[in-house]
Amino acid sequence: MVSEKQTELKEVAGEASSKVEAASPSAAEILDEGLLNGVKVRRAKKSKNVPYGICSIFATFNNTKVLFSDQRGNTISWSSSGKCNFRGSRKSTAYAAQVVTQDAGRVALSHGMKEVDVHVKGPGMGRDAAIRTLQTLGLLVHAIVDTTPVPHNGCRPRKRRRV
Repeated sequence: MVSEKQTELKEVAGEASSKVEAASPSAAEILDEGLLNGVKVRRAKKSKNVPYGICSIFATFNNTKVLFSDQRGNTISWSSSGKCNFRGSRKSTAYAAQVVTQDAGRVALSHGMKEVDVHVKGPGMGRDAAIRTLQTLGLLVHAIVDTTPVPHNGCRPRKRRRV
């Protein structure tokens, strides 16, 4: 009698868990497939399971840096155009920003990140390219916030840039 009730409960629990698994693939299932939209992703060694995070993009005239962090601001992955072997004037290009975002994004995906808020800072050319690359990696972008500091006529500005 008791064993029949236990088996019924196990069957019901098994059906419920299979419905949940079918609704959204886990990070392990995504990584088992090997390729995510043409990008190869491996599971990180000391993997943190962080499904939601913040992507900070810092695009200047000379460089582009991308940082993935959790909600509290703890760093998960980062990359810069210098780290990806771009030198000189090539560091500030849109292509360099694309490569940098893919480099940092793969590591973030391996930690289970699926959704991000994007914080963009700076006037560089890599701003738009980095955001587009996030979407091609398969990350769901919830919000794009421009956090570029704006002077309120406080201190004297730097001398004019000569190009």
